[in-house]
Amino acid sequence: MAKTEDISFGYLLSDVTLLFRKHFDRRAVKFGLTRAQWRATKVLYHREGLRQTELAEFLEMEPIAVGRVIDRLQAAGFVERRPDPKDRRAWRLYTTEQARVIVGDMEIIARDLRKDATRGIGHDELQQALAVISRIKDNLVALEQQPLDDAP
Repeated sequence: MAKTEDISFGYLLSDVTLLFRKHFDRRAVKFGLTRAQWRATKVLYHREGLRQTELAEFLEMEPIAVGRVIDRLQAAGFVERRPDPKDRRAWRLYTTEQARVIVGDMEIIARDLRKDATRGIGHDELQQALAVISRIKDNLVALEQQPLDDAP
């Protein structure tokens, strides 16, 4: 009898992620933003005034990596740092008008890519697949909570 753990799916998930990133970057190149930069811009657009560490949590990235993304976004005129009025050591992040103008266009790119990627896949099929992938993620996150000597 076949066992769930005998089905190899990690490479497939990785391939899908890489291809999605590749095609998004290809479509968004006209705006001068990478996918990582777009994700940061989108979060800031919806949550103006975050600190860099808070943004890193939303993006599930290391703060130093987010710092490099923000540096590039600031240099390109999409994000600005403003002093935190409650903590003079900290900065708050805000999108600029230049970023706000392209948010709608970037959303269209993302929606069109999702449409192309899910061609021939029904809504219920996709919902079921996402539910399973979410459960896999939950299981992997739970492993992080276990001490190393208790991990299976």
